[in-house]
Amino acid sequence: MTDKDALTPRVFIFRHGETEWSKSGRHTSFTDIDLTSAGITQVTSTAALLVGDGKLIDPRCLVHVFASPRKRARTTLEQLLPLSSSISAEEFTYTDDITEWNYGNYEGLKKHEVQGLRRSKGLDKSRDWDVWTDGCEGGESVQQVTDRLDKFISRIKDIQKPYMHGTRPADIVIVAHGLILRCLAKRWLGYGIPDHFPMMFEPGAVAILSYKNNNINEPAIHVGIALPPGK
Repeated sequence: MTDKDALTPRVFIFRHGETEWSKSGRHTSFTDIDLTSAGITQVTSTAALLVGDGKLIDPRCLVHVFASPRKRARTTLEQLLPLSSSISAEEFTYTDDITEWNYGNYEGLKKHEVQGLRRSKGLDKSRDWDVWTDGCEGGESVQQVTDRLDKFISRIKDIQKPYMHGTRPADIVIVAHGLILRCLAKRWLGYGIPDHFPMMFEPGAVAILSYKNNNINEPAIHVGIALPPGK
């Protein structure tokens, strides 16, 4: 990574650690459950390796931290990046813009249970239910998720635009949920949510969004990044 790349604003997106429902494959949006002990370990292990002065995610380089207000995201943030002298309280925002896709009637169900429920109603006769295309009965549609993420992305760009030419580091951290963060990555790159772009995002994992050529109009994703020298 060149010095120029290091000063290009980055957006670190973290999925919260494991919960009992994520472990069992149950759809979780508005149900407010906390991390398992394994989930805590996932997050603290990531933090020990990647977060700190001189590390990949350096609190001194952050201009804002966003998190979903759900308990599992709050706990993840507390373990990952505690409020410190490097980050003021005003630079932390909890926002519903990045809560998990509202699963509505499918809350708490596993994928095969959702598919069975829909078939019992005479839906999906030619193919199985796919949240990326079909949305959720009683919850959010694809368009509703697209609209709130596009608004959020505009907010991110408004924050980072003044720093596109390396005047100072201007990284952002986002802590949220597995499906909504994959949707965010699609919209960041200009893909529609239903567009085929397979992604995996494990609990407690981190991915990095940024910009090519220090250009706010060229959003990109890091598929690999060199880590700073160990300390």
